[in-house]
Amino acid sequence: METRFVEKATNAIADKYRLSILMELSRKGSLTNTDIQEMTGLSQPCVSHHVKLLTDSGLVNAQKEGRNLHLTLNKESLQQLSGFLNDLA
Repeated sequence: METRFVEKATNAIADKYRLSILMELSRKGSLTNTDIQEMTGLSQPCVSHHVKLLTDSGLVNAQKEGRNLHLTLNKESLQQLSGFLNDLA
């Protein structure tokens, strides 16, 4: 497993807003940037920043549709991270 992936992924989940976005994606399956803004109360630029970090980490996939981004979990990446963490135990 690539160490850089683990660094980016763990950094992405270290923030309470990004962690809550991941948890909500797990529950709902997909979210838009507007959904995240309503859920967190953050400004649009702040939501964009958090979404960029999540997509750059590889934990979230983003599909642009008009003005909205549709976000989904990248389950393969989450399984890789989970495997890495299990190997530490």
